Amino acid sequence: MALFTLSELEAAADFVHVTVPQTPQYAWPLLAKRTGAEVWVKHENHTPTGAFKVRGGLVFMDELKRTRPDVTGVVSATRGNHGQSIALAARRAGLRSVIYVPHGNSIEKNAAMRAFGAELFEHGVDFDAAKEAAQAKATAEGLYFVPSFHPALVKGVATYALEFFRAVADLDTVYVPIGLGSGICGVIEARDLLGLKTKVVGVVSDQADAYALSFEAGHVVPVNSVNTFADGIAVRVPDAEALAIIRRGADRIVRVTDATIADAIRAYFQDTHNVAEGAGAAPLAGLMSERDRMIGKRVGVILCGGNIDTALFCRILGGLSPDGGRV
Repeated sequence: MALFTLSELEAAADFVHVTVPQTPQYAWPLLAKRTGAEVWVKHENHTPTGAFKVRGGLVFMDELKRTRPDVTGVVSATRGNHGQSIALAARRAGLRSVIYVPHGNSIEKNAAMRAFGAELFEHGVDFDAAKEAAQAKATAEGLYFVPSFHPALVKGVATYALEFFRAVADLDTVYVPIGLGSGICGVIEARDLLGLKTKVVGVVSDQADAYALSFEAGHVVPVNSVNTFADGIAVRVPDAEALAIIRRGADRIVRVTDATIADAIRAYFQDTHNVAEGAGAAPLAGLMSERDRMIGKRVGVILCGGNIDTALFCRILGGLSPDGGRV
């Protein structure tokens, strides 16, 4: 069953476009030469927060204000892009925003969240630990806890898929990164509402493959730890509702290495002069890892964000692995 109707998605798109103009999609010839496919990039790195999440935050906060006018503040957990989205949307809605991140989180994403008005706290070693702290804060201070997966968030981010599918006809396959799942679920929902046959492929790190394991098992399979520099897809515990949509609508989930993600970051800069963060480059890494399978096909890749710390980006462009070793 669809989370929303096409008319509801179109109304969400009209609302989002007041703040976030439609992002471009380009077929880059050097990426085609590199992969053997006709590659269309949806540039969600070209939003006011540098990532697709802002769409979901705007729609979620609008619905919250209309249905819960008593709410004065929100709290959430993030590795960065969701937090920027919530901070920007909360400020527009006149609400307080409190964001929890794990220790060692991206310095520049933390700075961006504060700049958008968030009160930022560090807790725990990963996203899931930060989420527990955020939920405790919600209880202690009467704040509204904003999850990373919710139908309103999916409807918001699905607006990029609506733009993409209407701008580029006959896409054989679209590669989408999987964090908590709003992005890939939005693509699946938009594709189905438009009646298209495009295959949707999720991409995860082989060091954070809880969604791949869960997809294969047919139920939520958490992992004990994650070890990838692609923080936007570093999730230990899948969301059951997201998993159900992914299992219904995705063709497959591809695991990629951090080295391949780093190669994709370099490829984006060399071939398009766009900056991609780890999660943003993961779809291209997925396509690169399946090059032989996709030769000659019209393929979409979602560049979901460009918020990578400068020092890490410089190491990767210099040919180093994300941890500083030579590749």
